[in-house]
Amino acid sequence: MDNKDGMNYAPKGKNNNVVKKGEFPFAVIGLDHGHIYGMCNGLIEAGGELISVYDPDPNKVEGFCGKFPTVHVASSEEEILNNPTIKLVASANIPCDRGPLGLRVLDHGKHYFTDKPAFTKIEQIEKAKRKTVETGLKWGIYYSERLHVESAIFAGQLIDEGAIGRVVQVIGTGPHRANVQNRPDWFFEPDSYGGILCDIGSHQIEQFLHYTGAKDAKVLHSKVANYKYKQYPKFEDYGDATLVADNGATFYFRVDWFTPDGLSTWGDGRALILGTDGYIEVRKYVDIGRDASSNHLYLVNHQGEKHFELSGKVGFPFFGDFILDCLNGTENAMTQEHAFKAASLCIEAQEQAINVESANITV
Repeated sequence: MDNKDGMNYAPKGKNNNVVKKGEFPFAVIGLDHGHIYGMCNGLIEAGGELISVYDPDPNKVEGFCGKFPTVHVASSEEEILNNPTIKLVASANIPCDRGPLGLRVLDHGKHYFTDKPAFTKIEQIEKAKRKTVETGLKWGIYYSERLHVESAIFAGQLIDEGAIGRVVQVIGTGPHRANVQNRPDWFFEPDSYGGILCDIGSHQIEQFLHYTGAKDAKVLHSKVANYKYKQYPKFEDYGDATLVADNGATFYFRVDWFTPDGLSTWGDGRALILGTDGYIEVRKYVDIGRDASSNHLYLVNHQGEKHFELSGKVGFPFFGDFILDCLNGTENAMTQEHAFKAASLCIEAQEQAINVESANITV
């Protein structure tokens, strides 16, 4: 795992099998983003069995097989979709293609687990909603910045225990290292990746809904810009937004592609969660200037101040819960409503955004 490259950031945890060998075979279609490695790690550690992979690019397939050498290379997407033993298809294909692939997967009687952003248009979400109701199958979304970060998971556990009272406000920051020389062409085309608020903003909005316990929210204001990478005129390297939830909690987040080379990791992602009886700061990937390790959490409440170092201590319960949800028809990992609501709000923020460099703004 390259800790300086967010595209290939693939956490590994401890094995915690929730099923026996052969009970949950899954396959992969689409290797356009390195998050697929983290998705597969999580499913395998929970007992899933990776049996097949397909991508039209043989170089991507070769790299994938280097990490998962026992996987069978399928000759086509159809070979996987028509295999009755496969229970789930995981994908990290180009974002604009994730919705259409999911419809095909569910039409073939399989659950779907896709990287974020799962959709780039609202109409794709509406089709997915209808398809999950029609089939009763799961459409999971890999919001990795909460689901695959132990400090972020622990923050949710503290909130559930009442450690900071009622959550009333969240601030999220999601800086990323651009590594533009290593990015594919689609990375710079908003029609392909959905725009910065749709893409990496999806992590932020999902964690806001989760930490506040909200079912819905309204986008009050959002902005995007291309400040640095003028050689890619359609690319957005900055975005922010303000939301208010249906339970009164408020949210501000900022995402960008400006991580400097001097940072030891790919992005200094943080969350600051304010409650009526305390607050939490999550320093997900680094504690700058102090500790290059990840998963630091700071808690302040009526009992005092605490610092937690959480790597290797919390685990990643989402994956086991998600496998069991697929098998049992439950919703313990994440409700389908929550997954789709986070996806729709990030698209709304994107579509409403002011481009601060092209807008005619009077100061």
